[in-house]
Amino acid sequence: MVWGFVTCGPNEALVVSGCCYSKPLLVPGGRAFVWPAIQAVQRISLNTMTLQVESPTVYTCQGVPISVTGIAQVKIQGQNEEMLLAACEQFLGKPETEIQQIALVTLEGHQRAIMGSMTVEEIYKDRKKFSKQVFEVASSDLVNMGITVVSYTLKDIRDEEGYLKSLGMARTAEVKRDARIGEAEARKDAQIKEAIAEEERMASRFLNDTDIAKAQRDFELKKAAYDVEVQTKKAEAELAYELQAAKTKQRIKEEQMQIKVVERTQEIAVQEQEMLRRERELEATIRRPAEAEKYRLEKIAEANRNRVILEAEAEAESLRVRGEAEAFAIEAKAKAEAEQMAKKADAWKEYKEAAMVDMLLDTLPKIAAEVAAPLSQAKKVTMVSTGNGQIGASKLTGEVLDIVARVPEVVKQLTGVDIVKSMERNPVSTMVSGGSTTSISSSGGQRPSPNPRSAPTR
Repeated sequence: MVWGFVTCGPNEALVVSGCCYSKPLLVPGGRAFVWPAIQAVQRISLNTMTLQVESPTVYTCQGVPISVTGIAQVKIQGQNEEMLLAACEQFLGKPETEIQQIALVTLEGHQRAIMGSMTVEEIYKDRKKFSKQVFEVASSDLVNMGITVVSYTLKDIRDEEGYLKSLGMARTAEVKRDARIGEAEARKDAQIKEAIAEEERMASRFLNDTDIAKAQRDFELKKAAYDVEVQTKKAEAELAYELQAAKTKQRIKEEQMQIKVVERTQEIAVQEQEMLRRERELEATIRRPAEAEKYRLEKIAEANRNRVILEAEAEAESLRVRGEAEAFAIEAKAKAEAEQMAKKADAWKEYKEAAMVDMLLDTLPKIAAEVAAPLSQAKKVTMVSTGNGQIGASKLTGEVLDIVARVPEVVKQLTGVDIVKSMERNPVSTMVSGGSTTSISSSGGQRPSPNPRSAPTR
């Protein structure tokens, strides 16, 4: 331990003991010089401690169990040397919690003792008296320990039997009863006063209405008299005004008639001058130009008549020449067609079956195209086969060729000509070039054949 001065705060005290002191030196909130090895120094807390004093289920003098909770503040007294010395003797070196427990137990015992000596009503109604008794009794014991009770307050009173609640219910019922009675009496007085006030109000209102009616009547009488006088004067003024207005209008009309007479006279003179001006203007602008136009139109009409006559004569001559030319052309065309028809007839007589074969061979591709046309429009073709015949494109081609192969039989049924036999008797090879057809016989010679497209229908 280092020797020298030792200090402490205002919430604690120094206790110095040892050499030079017959009893310990107590220094609350200050300093002291300490010699090491021959003197010892200790500290004791002077802080205020708050204690919650619980006293559950304590029977009062009436035998009613209640529970009370009190709050007390205690501390070690540092200003009184004797109390501080007593506290040092009992609590020096002990923790603050142990000091609190000792004080709490002491306060609880005194609180239970005071509760047993009082009734529930006294504790409930006079809490100040209860707190004062607990404070006084507990202080007398704690002082001997050097502890001062700073304050004590009764925090809460409870009972598990409903005693306090019953007291409160009875008092509450009394208060409610008194309140209802007071409210009824106040309502009665208010209604009485309200009725009296309403009666006085109605009386005042009727009196005022009577005075108002009298004043209204006097006002209406005076107003009627004033209105008669005013209407009379107004009618006289209106008649005088209308008479004066009629006289003024008459004078105005006379003046207007005079003005109109003068205006008409001036208009007649102006119109006469206008007629002379227009007659001269008509002479200059209409008559003379009309005569000149008449002469011009007569000359134009004569020229047009001569032109029409000449044009008609020329048209007649032109039509005659055109008719002769058309007649000659028609005659030449008829002769040419007759000669051509005669040649075609001779050719058909000589090459009848060969020509039909040639036409058939020329038509077969078209027939095949028409037969295959529906297939070209189809988006999807589904073919079912048993596996014994052709399938795919060869199957479709075979179907088309079967249809084309039946054409000679159809021709035979329609015309009676057997094309197959004709071809066997007269095998030919047909060549078509630019609309003319040449047949090559089996002997190698060439002879012209008629155009099957221009052959007559049989």
